[in-house]
Amino acid sequence: MPLILKTDRLTLRPLVLQDFEAYFEFWQNAEVVRFITGTPVSREHTWKRLLSTTGHWQLLGFGFFAIEEKASGRFIGEAGFQEMRRDLLPSIEGTLETGWGILPAYQGRGYAKEAVSAAMTWAETAFPSFDYSCIINPENRTSMHLAAKFGFAEDTMTTYLGRPIMILRKARASHLTASGRL
Repeated sequence: MPLILKTDRLTLRPLVLQDFEAYFEFWQNAEVVRFITGTPVSREHTWKRLLSTTGHWQLLGFGFFAIEEKASGRFIGEAGFQEMRRDLLPSIEGTLETGWGILPAYQGRGYAKEAVSAAMTWAETAFPSFDYSCIINPENRTSMHLAAKFGFAEDTMTTYLGRPIMILRKARASHLTASGRL
């Protein structure tokens, strides 16, 4: 049975094949990709992303969750963890690289905070020895602010794929509660 996390307003579950069209629409959204790739992601690359995240679940026991709004049942984004073995210095390998993204129509409602909180609460029990990391374009003030709320601290400014990024880190033993609230 697949892992499903529920919050007051959201359902988080691993992505499945049936999510592909909604996932493609997500990665085509200029606001979603603005600070990640800079340009909408092709259908082919979206397919590879879907395969990668489902592979994470199969091989590592973690990955990105599809975020569904309970009220509408709609796919509104993703949040979770990955191990990408990026060509990045300093390395973040061996950490739970944490990420999130919400469709613009659903931003500003606290959904990202709610989803990341639930995912991190689950990970603290499932993977208690892992530290966390995330990479964020420093111009993405909203994500930088959210990361800080979860205790991520700025570590190193560097570049990845020709774009500036800030590496942020967080040691395990979070201050989150099981309810998913700070």
